[in-house]
Amino acid sequence: MRKKRFEEELEHSRRIVERLMDPEITLEESVKLYEEGMQSVKRARQMIEDARKRVEKISQDAESKE
Repeated sequence: MRKKRFEEELEHSRRIVERLMDPEITLEESVKLYEEGMQSVKRARQMIEDARKRVEKISQDAESKE
């Protein structure tokens, strides 16, 4: 299974929120979707953190070459 891109994680989370807003959804399904959504958000946050670290490293490398 391939890793999702950041944008795909955001879209997945957005779809989950839409489904959670359905007044016909059961409590059990709501909890399952909430858990799935939180895992998706966690993965997206990790991607942001990884990107931030990469940018910092690139900046530090560039500064050390000056």
